[in-house]
Amino acid sequence: MKKVNSLLIREKEAKSIISKSNLPVCEYAVNPYVGCTHGCRYCYASFMKRFTGHTEAWGTFLDVKMWPEIKNPQKYAGRELFIGSVTDPYVPQEETYGRTRALLEQLKGSGAKISIATKSDLILRDLELIKTFPEARVSWSVNTLDENFKDDMDHAVSIERRLRAMKTFHQAGVRTTCFISPIFPGITDVKEIVDRARDSCNLIWLENLNLRGSCKAVIMAYIRKKYPRLLPLYQNIYDKRDRSYWEMLDEELKDFALQRELDYVTNDDSIQRPFEAPPVIVNYFYHEQIRKSAGKGGHDHA
Repeated sequence: MKKVNSLLIREKEAKSIISKSNLPVCEYAVNPYVGCTHGCRYCYASFMKRFTGHTEAWGTFLDVKMWPEIKNPQKYAGRELFIGSVTDPYVPQEETYGRTRALLEQLKGSGAKISIATKSDLILRDLELIKTFPEARVSWSVNTLDENFKDDMDHAVSIERRLRAMKTFHQAGVRTTCFISPIFPGITDVKEIVDRARDSCNLIWLENLNLRGSCKAVIMAYIRKKYPRLLPLYQNIYDKRDRSYWEMLDEELKDFALQRELDYVTNDDSIQRPFEAPPVIVNYFYHEQIRKSAGKGGHDHA
């Protein structure tokens, strides 16, 4: 265990690295780390803290998993493995510990179908390795083009670096997703991001800001301080549970997609498009739709 720039980092023995998952996006979840040093203010995964034994604030600790060599990786052939369900597999510490790299090397040639979610461009290091996996997909979270707002929300690399990494992967023939999430009402300019990313991705996912647990107080305090004009809107959405803003934005984005000649759907199950086709915009404003589609075999999530 050691402290690095106020971060608590420790190595942790793990019996296995691959876990069965009930997520609609995969059959197995894989997280090479416990915790995440990006420190996103809105992080849904912060609920994981209660299972870690840590008393430190979420975003200030990282457990580096050490696991036995994966036996018979071929048993995952054709299976959906989602890497990064509750941590970013390319946190800056990956450059030192290389646990995600080790995972990919152990699975290479297995036929596993991997999806990776990240906010980092460190993943460029593993581009050639990721290309060896069938139907690999990588998604980057981008919910603003305003670097100042991004810096208020997380400690990950800049939006520009994320977009450049996405473009590099796309140009290399890897299926990519621009995950516009979470959409902050009155702040995230979805149309601007779509226009910027559309030539660098195969899918564009839209997910609304869904405040739960301690995140709600944190974000509401931020809005009160930095965007007081939006406070009534946020109170209406998150205190009164009024969904009219999302319904309005949904309709507005349908029209926008039509203008841009892009398909706009409510789930991406069974979407089979040529790699060169324009991206499909997928609306996940209504989280219950994700749960309902869980048994339909959707395989394009990352």
